[in-house]
Amino acid sequence: MALYSNHTRRPAARNVRNTAIIVLLVLFALATLFPIYFMVISSFGDPVEAGAVSYQLWPSKITLASFKFFFDYSEYSYRWILNSLIVAGSIMITNVLFASAAGFAFSKLRFKGRSVLFTVLLCAMMIPYQVTQVPLYILVVNVFHLQNTYTALIMPSLVTVYNIFLAKQFMGSIPTEILESAKVEGCNPWQIYWRIILPLSKTVLAVMAILTFMDSWNTFFWPLLVTNTMDMQTIQVGLKNFRFANTTYLAPMMAGATISALPMFILFFSLQRYFLEGVTVGAVKG
Repeated sequence: MALYSNHTRRPAARNVRNTAIIVLLVLFALATLFPIYFMVISSFGDPVEAGAVSYQLWPSKITLASFKFFFDYSEYSYRWILNSLIVAGSIMITNVLFASAAGFAFSKLRFKGRSVLFTVLLCAMMIPYQVTQVPLYILVVNVFHLQNTYTALIMPSLVTVYNIFLAKQFMGSIPTEILESAKVEGCNPWQIYWRIILPLSKTVLAVMAILTFMDSWNTFFWPLLVTNTMDMQTIQVGLKNFRFANTTYLAPMMAGATISALPMFILFFSLQRYFLEGVTVGAVKG
């Protein structure tokens, strides 16, 4: 009887533990999704001032007036979206190309000072982003006189150390025998990189593209520093124009935020297969 009792207690305890884990995961998911839900729901409210807004989980009236208000509020609303697409798209492309090339060089090419240079890059990655903003601003604005240009928005983020590190770690797992076979066939390093390394690195390139696009699309502080006219602002900086000293157009601001989130959702769901492969790569051996 005691043995039977122990056997019955174990499944019951396991069920209780699994139920508790599921409840915690559901609560965590709800806490994560609630800000997105509130943003979307609020965007369908009336475009009224903040003083007249009642924060509700479900609006009393569903309307698209706030979206119309967002685009009618300023002649630059479309320009903000275009600027963000240009900046985020350019940074994503340059990071994928330059970081993959640097990762290939650090992982597969032998050259003098490789280890020292890679160590310096890793040390640079440890420096907080905020620390570099002042000297970077002085260089871009006072030295190169690039304020309020696409170059000022794009140039500081042409390639990041994190993406180089990510590419290097992934490409280091590609068998060297494949590259040796390509050399025997007469391929030079550029052909090996373009015809072999890049096709085999689709997973890490997709992860780099998603993370880089999301980071550059959501950046607020740097575009705020280097732009001084509304026509050069990105969508994240442009949204601040809906907030004034004594009032905030909440629903139109949330409508703009909802619109600004759409490209990230589209990019993620179009590349999610590669992204999930990138998360699990190396987790299973064999």
